[in-house]
Amino acid sequence: MSQRQFFLLAVALCLLAASTLASALGGKPLVTPITKDGSTSLYTSPLKDGRPLVLDLSGPLIWSTCDDASHPTLELYERECTEAIRYTRPECWAYAGGSDGGGYGRGKCVAHPYNPVAGRCASGDMTRTTLSASATDGKNPLYPVSFPAVASCAPPSLLDKLPAGAAGVAGLARSDLSLPAQVVATQGVARKFALCLPGVAIFGGGPFFLLPPWLLEITSAMGSTPLHRFQEQPGYYIWINGINVNQNPVPLGYYNSGTGAAAGQLVVGFSTTIPYTALRPDVYRPFVEAFDNASTSGFGMQRVAAAAPFELCYNQSKLWSTRIGYAVPQIDLILEDSTRYGVFGANSLVQVDDATVCLAFVEMKPEELGYGNGQAPAVVIGGFQMENNLLVFDEEKQVLGYSTLLLFRQTTCSNFNFTMAA
Repeated sequence: MSQRQFFLLAVALCLLAASTLASALGGKPLVTPITKDGSTSLYTSPLKDGRPLVLDLSGPLIWSTCDDASHPTLELYERECTEAIRYTRPECWAYAGGSDGGGYGRGKCVAHPYNPVAGRCASGDMTRTTLSASATDGKNPLYPVSFPAVASCAPPSLLDKLPAGAAGVAGLARSDLSLPAQVVATQGVARKFALCLPGVAIFGGGPFFLLPPWLLEITSAMGSTPLHRFQEQPGYYIWINGINVNQNPVPLGYYNSGTGAAAGQLVVGFSTTIPYTALRPDVYRPFVEAFDNASTSGFGMQRVAAAAPFELCYNQSKLWSTRIGYAVPQIDLILEDSTRYGVFGANSLVQVDDATVCLAFVEMKPEELGYGNGQAPAVVIGGFQMENNLLVFDEEKQVLGYSTLLLFRQTTCSNFNFTMAA
C-alpha cells in the first residue's frame, strides 16, 4: 500500500468512526433556509461555503464546481465510488462509457453529475468537501455546524440554467450520497427530512415550529401516506387511487402496469426542479376538462386566452380572493387509504399578469414520457404545488407526511424563526 493510499484509508476510517460515534450519541437535526430564485423558480440553500446549491428531490448526488485543482479524489475501491457510479442516469451513459471507463478515469473515481434543468451531463472527480448548516431544536437555529460530505466536481458549464451564483446541486433523493443520507451518517440523526418551500428544510427529524409563536408544533397534526419505489429511480413516489375536482372523480380510463402500483392506481412523483405539476397526456386531458367544466359552470369563472405554458386561463377580476387563495374548484388526490390530499387556490392558480390567472398544471412533454425504462409516472408534483405545504420524507417509516396548505393555520413556510437562539 502506498503512502497516499494509507493516508486516504486512515481518513476514511476516521470519518467512519466519527459517523459511528455520532450515531451512538445522537446529534441535533440541521436546519437551512430555502430561497426561491425569481428568474428560474428553483429552490436553493446556502450549503457550500455560503454559496447556494439547488435542491433536487430526484438527485442522488451532491455536485458543485471545484475551485482547487488539487482537491482530494476518491479511490476506486471506496464504497462511495461504487455508489456514485450506480446512480449514473441513462442520459449520462455516453459519458460513463467514454475514456474514463464509467468511473475509472486516470485510476481515480469519476462520477457523472447531471443538471436536471438543462438536461445535461458531465464528468467530474468524486471528492471530499465540507458543507454547512445549523443545528436546530425545531424552533430556531442553535449554532453553526460544518460537516464532511462526499460530492462530485463538475465543470462550470454544467451550471447552465441554474440560478446566478449557484455552485451546483444538492441531491435529496434516496441514495447513500444524497444530502439527507450524509447528514444522517455524520450527525447521527433520524432518517427523515422536512421540506417547506420556500422557507426552510430540517434534516434529521425532530419538532417543527413556525411563527406566530402561539402555533402548535406542525408535525403533530399531519396526514401520511406510504412512500414507494418506482422502477429504478431514486426519487420519492406515492400511489393514489384517483383525482377529484370539486368533489367529483375525474374519469381516467387507464391502468398502470409494471410500476408496482395496483391496477387503476396512479404513480405520483415529486420534483423541486420543475416549476409546475406535470401530468401524463392520458391524465392531463380529462383533468383539465373536468376543471374547466367545474370552473365555468359551478364557479362562474371567465375563460381568457391561454398563456404558455398553461392551457386554462381566467379573468382575475371575476374571482373571489380568500385566505387560501382564489375561490376555485378544489383538487383532491385520493390517497391509498381513501383520504384526500387537497390542492387549493393558492397552489392551483398562478398569476401570469395583472389581469390573468392560469391553472398551474402542464402536460408532460414527449421526451418526458420515456422516464426510466418504461411508462412515466402519471403525475409529477412540481415546486409551485408544494409551496406552503410542509412535507416530511420519512425513510425510517417509509411514509410521506403532509400538513396540507399552511395558510389554513395562518402561517407560511417563510415563517421559520431564523434568529439564532441565545
